[in-house]
Order: sequence, then structure tokens, then C-alpha cells
Amino acid sequence: MPACDPGGDAADVRVPVLVVGGGPAGLAASLALSRYGVRHLLVNKHRGTAHTPRAHLLNQRTGEIFRDLGVERRVLDRATPPELLANHVFMSTFTGPEVARLDAYGNGPDRIGDYRAASPALMCNLPQHLLEPVLVEAVEEAGVGELRFGQEFLSLAQDEKGVTALVRDRGTGREYTVRADYLVGADGARSRVLRRLGLGLTGAQSVARAVSVWFEADLSRYAAHRPGILYVGAVPGRPPTDGRVFVSVRPWDEWVFLTFPHPDTPLDPEDHEAVRARILESIGDDSVSVRIKDVSPWDVNGTVAERYGSGRVFCVGDAVHQGPPTNGLGLNSAVADSFNLCWKLKLVLDGPAGPELLDTYHSERHPVGQQVVDRAFRSMADLLAVPEALGFAEGQSADEQRRILESLHDDTEESRARATALTAATRRMNYQVNAHGVELGYRYRDGATVPDTPEPDADRDPELYYRPTTWPGAHLPHAWLEDGRRALSTLDVVGRGSFVLLTGPGGTGWHAAARETARRTGVQVTVRSIGTPDDLRDPYGQWARAREVGPDGCVLVRPDAHVAWRAADSGRAGELPGVMARLLRIAGVEATAES
Repeated sequence: MPACDPGGDAADVRVPVLVVGGGPAGLAASLALSRYGVRHLLVNKHRGTAHTPRAHLLNQRTGEIFRDLGVERRVLDRATPPELLANHVFMSTFTGPEVARLDAYGNGPDRIGDYRAASPALMCNLPQHLLEPVLVEAVEEAGVGELRFGQEFLSLAQDEKGVTALVRDRGTGREYTVRADYLVGADGARSRVLRRLGLGLTGAQSVARAVSVWFEADLSRYAAHRPGILYVGAVPGRPPTDGRVFVSVRPWDEWVFLTFPHPDTPLDPEDHEAVRARILESIGDDSVSVRIKDVSPWDVNGTVAERYGSGRVFCVGDAVHQGPPTNGLGLNSAVADSFNLCWKLKLVLDGPAGPELLDTYHSERHPVGQQVVDRAFRSMADLLAVPEALGFAEGQSADEQRRILESLHDDTEESRARATALTAATRRMNYQVNAHGVELGYRYRDGATVPDTPEPDADRDPELYYRPTTWPGAHLPHAWLEDGRRALSTLDVVGRGSFVLLTGPGGTGWHAAARETARRTGVQVTVRSIGTPDDLRDPYGQWARAREVGPDGCVLVRPDAHVAWRAADSGRAGELPGVMARLLRIAGVEATAES
């Protein structure tokens, strides 16, 4: 791998971009920069990638990003496939009565069509300790950036021309400076980069104490018939807030046990026998062999940074948004942060785009970060509705709660009322495990877009359902096309670091407009025609139904597959140079006089 060019002292390094942190956000940034040909250095405090599962659920938007970055197949080959995520199970214990079950992650008969129609990418489950090596492998193969583990970021100073960071090699103790045009802070929930910028967090910190236990145990006889990644328990006799959650790491013998100990039932993370006893209590079978691999206590936060960057320094991932693990949005949002930022860094570093383009990273991603933290907190609160619906309360004995569970299906008014309340509480969990609109449907309302008509209203619940639209700021709708005999998605036609203009029959004028745009802005715009015999076929008419412009109009798509602008017909082709200049903050370029 090529080393970064030294500058000044032999211990110093010069590089266009310094990435601090080697988790999913930092590695996604490194891989995106690699694909765009941007030299960079990534430093990570730890000596290797994640050594515990941590975050695990990958939603469709992350799948699309990995598809663009060329690692989707590698991820899917290592991941638990979507059909094994099919259930969200509420139970007393694994051996005790099942309380309720919910179709999850688009696997239900009423949702599977929505998910399949929305994206070529699949949801899957790949814990962080298995995902990160995939990203490292791809970065190293690209040979554009350098990864240095065991390197601790200490401080930074920035001026009008760049950022100087002080880094310490934790193995040798040697300190050295890195001079970069830009710095990306991907150093997690206690981000030193964010603190050095003096940027604060809004929201609540340490709202709950949690303990994660990574363990091995064969639970196939309790899980395989109802496959899922989340099994939520309520042990009879324990307080309703004493949550017990089993997360499948590898079906069905590797797990994370997540517990939120009640003050009346504390748990010492150092006492592995006590931890094992709690796991066995939650399984309900003392004969199960449990091998503990790691115990990690942590605090539940609900915070969002007041700003995502300052000057030439930008922060991504947990550095700027931290929420409960409900909905599994943290890792996915971190990857999307980096994907949003890196194409902008590329264009600013190359010179055509003005540095003001980088301001749109905050204006676009900050509202998304706030949304996902708020959603995760509401989902965590919704979990308490299930024991409440059952009638569980503080101070009840184990026998009392067992009788409640055993009588749930009795032919009495009380049991029927509890069953009705339980159904309503379970349906609320759809906002955790089927929140398709949150995962895929976020829109950039203020940023690197040129708006046109008012934003379209949602025709269904916007958190549960994704509404495809080509409204500027939205994610490009997926439609299956054909290139010769090869099937591909509209999302395969765009991206890869390029602006792409999609048009159709009668849209030949856009080719000349794209050439003029390149001449006047220095930015190439690739034109693809859909529904014409000499380019891309629309065999099912899916794109014709989704494009929301005329056949000779256009949809201009950014490198991150969000719509930048659209035009109803080719009579507006002369606007393209001015539109691109406005998007990229390039001064002195106006629309041409003629289309």
C-alpha cells in the first residue's frame, strides 16, 4: 500500500484527508475515498478492528451504499440472510410461554412486497466484529489510502489552508504530526475530535445503564422454529423495567444478551458467574452450557451534536449522534454520514466545487441524526408497553406473573382485555422492526439540491412506509432495467462518484447540455437514456411510473444516489450548467440562453 507523502520532518505526514477512527463510520469513509481516488490516512486508537459484535443490523440503505462501494456481495456472503430475521419474539423466557410474535424487517406477508419493490439490496445481520474486516480488506485492496492501527489522535489545530493533527503511536510512544486538507472525526461516542472542536451535544446522557454479554450457547431448540435476531424476555417476578434481550449473532449458537438491570437486581459485570446465572434464568433452562466471551457495561444516551463540523473538520457516526440500539439505526446512519460527506470532499479537493458545498453535510445529515435518535428513544419506550399490557407491575411475585401469562387466553373479560391491549402494544413494535420509511425514506430538505414543487405528502405512515419519489433531496427510486440481457437497478446506473442524468425518449438535448456543463463547470455529468432501444430498457415500465417527469425530462442524481434536481421536459436543458453550479457552489456560471 502506498504510504502518505512525508512533509517537513521525517516523522510528519501530508495527506489530503485524515480519518480519525476505524469503526464502521471511519472505514466506510476510507472505502468511499478509496473508490473516489482520494489519498488519505486513517488512524485508529485500537490495535485492530472491533473484537465484540456491537452493532449488527444492516438495513437496505446501507446495503445500497455497500453495493455502490463494491462490497455488497462480500457482506451478504458473511451475513445472516433476511429470512432468518423474520420474527420479533416476546417471551417470558426461552422455555416459558411465548407472549407475542411479530413479522419483522419486511418479512411479513403484508410488507415483503414493499421491501422488495423499494430496493435491490437486502437487509441482513452482520455484527461489527465481522463487518469491519470486510471493509478493511476492500480498502487495502484498493491501495489508495493507508490504515494505521494502534495510533491515538491527541489534538488538532486548523487554519485557512488545512488541519494539523498530533498522533501518538501507542506501541512506541512516538508522537508525530499529520497535515491534511480536511479531517474526518469518526472516533465514536466519546469523540476527542468533537471535543477539540468545542462542539457540544444536545439531548440526554446516561439515561439508563446496560450490560451486553457476548456468549456461546446452543439455543437452536428454542429459536430455530421462530427465527429472528431479537428475543425479548420478561422473567416472571422481576420488575417490568428489568429488560432481557437476546440478540442472535450467529444462528443459533452465538448470542449477545442485553440487560438493563433494575436497581433492585443489580449486576456486577466482573462477576461472570452472576452474569451466567442471569442468562440461564432468562433462558429458563439450567442445563444449557453457556460460555461467556465478553461482558461490556455501557450507558444509553440520546444525544445529537449541535454542529457536525467546524472549518475543515467534520464528524460522522457516533461522534455526532448516539441513541438506544432499538431500530438498529446507529451503524446504518454512520455509514450514510460518511457516504454523504466523501463525494463532497472529492469534488472540493479536485477544485470544481466551492468549499461551501461541505456546509451541506451538516444541513442534510443533522436532521436525519435527530430523527433516528428520537425514533430509537420512542421505540425503547414502546418496549415497556408489552409488560404493561400484560398487567405486570412492580412488586408482583413470580407466581402472580406466571398466573397472568397462563390465563392470557382464558375466556374471561379480563383476559380478553389483556389480549386486546397486548395486540395494540405489539403492533407498536412495527415502529422498531418495520420502520421502512425511517430507514430508506429520509429526504434532504436543505442542502445540495435544487427544489422544485412542494414536497409530496405521505400517502401512508411515513415512518413505517417508504414512499418513492424523484423530488429533489429524496433517495432515487429503484426500478429494474435491462442493459442488453443484463438486469440492473436504477441504483446501479448512478453513483460510483459521478453525477448521472436520467432521461428518456426525446431527451437527446440533455447530451449537449451535459457537454456544455462539463465545459463550464469542470464536472462531468453522465447521461443515460431509459426506455430507448440504444441504451437502457424499461421492460416492466417501472421507471416510467416512478420518474414523475415527462419522457424527455430529466432526473439529475448525485453521487450518493439522492436526487439533486429534475426537469419536466427537455425545454429546460439549458438550465443544467447553472443548476450544477448552484449545487456545487461554483460562482459565475449561469444557465445557457438556449436549450
